[in-house]
Amino acid sequence: MNIKPLADRVVILPAPAETKTVGGIIIPDTAKEKPLQGEVVAAGNGTKDEEMVLKVGDKVLYGKYAGTELEYEGEKYLIMRQSDVLAIL
Repeated sequence: MNIKPLADRVVILPAPAETKTVGGIIIPDTAKEKPLQGEVVAAGNGTKDEEMVLKVGDKVLYGKYAGTELEYEGEKYLIMRQSDVLAIL
């Protein structure tokens, strides 16, 4: 990945949304819930007050509305602050 986040930010590749069928009815993409977990694909160096705890390859949980969506080379990513990550799986 050629994106290098600054300070305490990380780039996350969201896990694919689950495709469930309810009694044979396929749920359209617009009605699917956004995934709340993903994998860290790039991490900044941290700040002088807060060291970077996350590293590339960590599987993480994040808040429903956390981060900013970004599309790079046809793939959708989220960029967010380390503090927006709730847990490492």
